[in-house]
Amino acid sequence: MDRKYLRENKNSFNIVKSSRIYAKVTGYDDAIFVRDLLIEHDWNLDEIPNLIKSNDCYLVLAVIEEKLHMIGKYAHEPDSETIEKITRNFKRNPNGSMYGLNITRVFDTFVIKKQIAGDDYIFGYYDNLEDAQFVRNFLLDNEWDVNRFGDIEFDDETGRYKVVSVIDDNVYVLGTFSTDRIDLNEVYRGFLAELSKHRYGLSRRPHLDLLKDKIPELEEMFQVEARDKNWSFEDIDENKPVLNQVIFNLTPFQQSVFDVISKDTAFDEIKRALIRYQSKNFENKIQKNIDELIGMGLVEKTGDDTYSKTNL
Repeated sequence: MDRKYLRENKNSFNIVKSSRIYAKVTGYDDAIFVRDLLIEHDWNLDEIPNLIKSNDCYLVLAVIEEKLHMIGKYAHEPDSETIEKITRNFKRNPNGSMYGLNITRVFDTFVIKKQIAGDDYIFGYYDNLEDAQFVRNFLLDNEWDVNRFGDIEFDDETGRYKVVSVIDDNVYVLGTFSTDRIDLNEVYRGFLAELSKHRYGLSRRPHLDLLKDKIPELEEMFQVEARDKNWSFEDIDENKPVLNQVIFNLTPFQQSVFDVISKDTAFDEIKRALIRYQSKNFENKIQKNIDELIGMGLVEKTGDDTYSKTNL
């Protein structure tokens, strides 16, 4: 039969019958095997097993968006949990890309975008990849229906819990926790405080741009008021932009350090909060930025190894 039903691409083979693509496989030998498997099952994808033994190897197969894929090879028979995990991961990132399906990065913001019926839809904006991947994964598993989100959802990738809110059809992650015993009112207050700081130039949160003018509406929606232990939003005069300008001119890493510091924040706490930025001379870099913030009058040293925002 040789190459019957095989259509060679640059780095893969499509298996095609009557103009329909039934499978996409990387290697030639694997493509031959999958083609013969399809013929054996009369091209019925519903009858293809998700695990099959070929010679001395176990092959994991998955039908995703009406196409058959070979997604794993094992010398020993994998258990059902392993099969479920690699199938789930393949659905989320079939091309092995940096962020996976439907996530793009625009400067420091991760955007979830999907084309539906020829139109592009935005599902959310995020300041970190973990939140973006969590929301994307949930949507992939739930037919892109934002109404299926609860207030608290479990992230199967990180083993942590996310507080979620859908606002104007965009999905926002309000916080991440190690337990599901969460005081939602405190989370809502904290989220609104971050939004308020972004609005008044006390913090840079570009992923919250769409909500800057909705604070009163969100306070009513969440039934809480924006509250922060370092800033009184009622006292902020938007006509006095000096502080705003200072903070907006911070470098991204200065801003990250500034945001972490509250009252008597220990250096180790700052380091743990910024661990995702870890690189060579990580501690020296943090200390350098703290010293620069002290020089700007935004931060003060309150102990041998503790820092606070100044009362500006």
